[in-house]
Amino acid sequence: MSDNRFSCFQSDKHPMKPETVCIEANRILDSCRDKDCFEDVKVLLTDFGNEILEHTANIRAKSACISWTYIGIDPVRFNRGFYSITIKFYIKITFEACLCGGRSQEFEGVAVVEKRVILYGSESNVNVFKSTGASSDFCAIPEPCCSTKNLPVAIVEAVDPIILGTKVREPEEHCCCCCCCNDIPSGIASSVNGTLCDSEGRYISVSFGIFSVIRLVRPAQYIINATEYCVPDKECISAEDDNPCAVFRNMAFPTQEFCPPDYIPARCENNNPPKCGCGS
Repeated sequence: MSDNRFSCFQSDKHPMKPETVCIEANRILDSCRDKDCFEDVKVLLTDFGNEILEHTANIRAKSACISWTYIGIDPVRFNRGFYSITIKFYIKITFEACLCGGRSQEFEGVAVVEKRVILYGSESNVNVFKSTGASSDFCAIPEPCCSTKNLPVAIVEAVDPIILGTKVREPEEHCCCCCCCNDIPSGIASSVNGTLCDSEGRYISVSFGIFSVIRLVRPAQYIINATEYCVPDKECISAEDDNPCAVFRNMAFPTQEFCPPDYIPARCENNNPPKCGCGS
């Protein structure tokens, strides 16, 4: 496929003239990276999963993914400009159990882990109001508004959890759990095959490893040098109904997928200076 071309770059009659413009963008005030190990976290199972657990202890966790994340931010008292960020990961886990006769059965559960960090987010005493499509109507009913604190925005990036261990435990054993089934949001509970329920019998505990990056941002105005937008010359190409294989024939053969590299160098090798997220 040909590279995208822009007429503005190739036109001698209308050369691009950089100009100074003002833009609004989020400024990163503080950030941190972390790798957390959550040990022996109790998993909330469905009624079907609890029934399987009563008949077998040969269970493994196949996969885990973060379904949703709650992020709460509160100012730190007596430390102006700093904020405490509460992060709660809702993790959906798929298990596989070995039943009688060599049969296997999958079931799902939800685990909740929580962490807190403190980052600098500066201070701002202005109230920010933004127009919406409904508020611009002449006969629109004004929405109730109140003065709120202009808090920074917390952004959390995390990879899917790495499963470090799975155990079947008896009721009298201690577990690490910060919520019950009633605390699970309805959107997450509905994504599981079955109905989540609390059980007083056996339970499953899982240990997770999570890599995450957390940052605090605020909107800010900047003056930059920019050029005007250019319309691309290349036209969009769609697959033809009468010849659906035409586009496929023009695709390059993915040789790299069939020849994986023996060694992938780290980002800090080859005498390159360490960049963001690489090195100390």
